[in-house]
Amino acid sequence: MNNKPLIPISIAAELLEVHQRTLRIYDEKGLLCPKRNIKNRRLYSQNDIEKAKLILYLTRNLAMNLSGVRTILRMLNKLNVKESEYMPLIKETSVENNIDENENILKTKRRGRKPKLSN
Repeated sequence: MNNKPLIPISIAAELLEVHQRTLRIYDEKGLLCPKRNIKNRRLYSQNDIEKAKLILYLTRNLAMNLSGVRTILRMLNKLNVKESEYMPLIKETSVENNIDENENILKTKRRGRKPKLSN
């Protein structure tokens, strides 16, 4: 049941509080591969949503790039970890390894374009 694609990209983006383009990028990079309907529209399952939560946690809270995320996802896949167990396992591992989320959050907030200076 958790693998049955039901959720369109607009609802998935709203649930995850991201832009639809973010989910499309994850699909293009092969990190998140939702099923497609007859009209070739993306449909997300509950497992896809759980995987997206992990990707967002790794990129936002642990300041990991998408290549690092890909490596983690491959390792979890090889270990046969279920999507529903991703977040508890990663959080437990980060605590065991003394990874400070708050320090990484501050680093990621500085990314992006610099604000335009008005004359």
